[in-house]
Amino acid sequence: MLADIGGTHARFALAGTDGQPANERIFKTAEHRGIVEAATAYLAGRPARRAVFVIAGPVDGDQIALTNCPWRFSIEATRAALGLEALLVVNDFVAQALAIPVLGSSDFAKLGGGEPIAGRPIAVIGPGTGLGVSALIPTGGGWLPIASEGGHVSFAPRDARDAAVLTWLRRRFGHVSNERLLSGPGLVNLAQALAGLDGVKFEETEPAAVIERARRGDCATAAEAVQRFCLLLGAAAGDLALLFGARGGVFVTGGMIGHLAELFDAEACWTGFIGKGRFSSYLEDIPLLRVLRRDTGLIGAAAARWPA
Repeated sequence: MLADIGGTHARFALAGTDGQPANERIFKTAEHRGIVEAATAYLAGRPARRAVFVIAGPVDGDQIALTNCPWRFSIEATRAALGLEALLVVNDFVAQALAIPVLGSSDFAKLGGGEPIAGRPIAVIGPGTGLGVSALIPTGGGWLPIASEGGHVSFAPRDARDAAVLTWLRRRFGHVSNERLLSGPGLVNLAQALAGLDGVKFEETEPAAVIERARRGDCATAAEAVQRFCLLLGAAAGDLALLFGARGGVFVTGGMIGHLAELFDAEACWTGFIGKGRFSSYLEDIPLLRVLRRDTGLIGAAAARWPA
């Protein structure tokens, strides 16, 4: 059994004989008490010997706490409760990264840059309920995935407008991470900050409502929030490219990209990516790609290595 558990949804599937996910179902985490109940509902009496759970949060020891979901569980107790021989738990963006080498060229859309160089580091970033970040480092034995909480690094403003947004949000949150802007709730934070700076009324409190206002074209605040969201996502992706020397490509994924749909501004994202002053020319050669598949967490779960 494979499971990709985020802040809002939990995707379940069974690993097929080809290693690809099959029989996928999606549950809302709010509709289940915990992971055991959700997994039991998915299996519906079907047997499973082993399972890989991908979770949106740090994996360090037996006790697991998701960052943007109230579910808490013990790995060993969950294994026993589900009658599994073995249960492997990995960070969600480790799984996202592990999926990249498995995917084909048709699973990506290029946003800018050159071609990926085989055997060079790969970086992955994705806004959803939170902001996920990971990387793959090539080794003699294959890929080494980096388990990261990089979505919580400090937000760095690009211009005066960003700096004003940072000041506005700092009064509300204290520390302002990239996730405070680059996530579903982050889009709302960004729109509210822009409205506050402009002295205009803005009452939307859900990311879907902000996106819909931008789609209708009747709200300048929502439109600017979406456009700036794409710009700042590109800037954060550019930071990863510099950090890891990611000439194997920087890959953008996450549920928010799908929710934005035609509003996703690829040009703004690329502008943010290369906007690094003296290192703009360095970044122009690094490929920035959007992941088109929605089941990459499950694909990465199937590709995860079991401990020896």
